Amino acid sequence: MSLAAAGADVAISYRGSAAEAQATVEALRKHKVRAMAVQCDVRSQESVAAAVAIVVEQFGRLDILVNNAGIFETAELQSITVAQWDNMFETNTRGPFLVSQAAYPHLHKSQGRIINIGSLGGLHPWATHGHYCTSKAALHMLTQTMAKAFAPEISVNCVAPGMIVNGEVDPAYEHFANKTPMQRNGTPNDVAEAVLFFARGPHFITGQILAVDGGLGL
Repeated sequence: MSLAAAGADVAISYRGSAAEAQATVEALRKHKVRAMAVQCDVRSQESVAAAVAIVVEQFGRLDILVNNAGIFETAELQSITVAQWDNMFETNTRGPFLVSQAAYPHLHKSQGRIINIGSLGGLHPWATHGHYCTSKAALHMLTQTMAKAFAPEISVNCVAPGMIVNGEVDPAYEHFANKTPMQRNGTPNDVAEAVLFFARGPHFITGQILAVDGGLGL
């Protein structure tokens, strides 16, 4: 929503939540910008290629890619199955790779930007989220690899949120706020503003992992 408020036309993707995606499109259009939703399974190279093609056909160009599809799961490391491990990496790591690869020629042409959504878990190990943390750490490395490979035409950065809550705080997460130097958990707007910084800040900034965690990771 912050990108639309800043005047950007926005295309969002969804896998199965068509109704929710359309509601988001209507909210985006209230900012007097073009908005659309396209079905996409980021685990599928064919689905990704089709989605990118549709967006470019409708908008005529692609300037900014935000890779924000992700899944999260709690599991003891010793009990994680191969299927759980692969499922996590399919979405959290392979997904951004496939979408960025498909978007590359369009972003190269527009001197564009890629913004990945990583995680504090990719910077600090969480014992009960081994497959999640590892997938996000891989995404952080992918960010820096793409920053070098796609330069100088495309800048590539990553926002790594800490504990983010939307609305009323679940008591189970209150202890995170108590451990955070800023004495609160983050909000979706904190993350959105960090994305907006990379979207319209200096193109010279690339390969950066920006923790949006209120100091929780210190």
